[in-house]
Amino acid sequence: MEHFKIIVVLFILQLALNLAWPSVFNSERYLLSLVMLFLMIACTCIYAYLIYRPLPSASMLVWPYIAWMSFAAAINAAYYLEAN
Repeated sequence: MEHFKIIVVLFILQLALNLAWPSVFNSERYLLSLVMLFLMIACTCIYAYLIYRPLPSASMLVWPYIAWMSFAAAINAAYYLEAN
């Protein structure tokens, strides 16, 4: 695979952000949690793009997750706007 190291770094970064996100959101730091969601979405989109050619099925399996994170970001943005 051409970009193996980048793919692994993106996956680990997204996973770390995903594991940390609930505690940030639950502590009512909505702006920080929104930024974390945007970073997760960006990492996952790049990850899906980079694995598309060698593993198209694996890439397509990530697309619903990107949609789910986008929905979570919309809810998080509503919380942030309501709090301010």
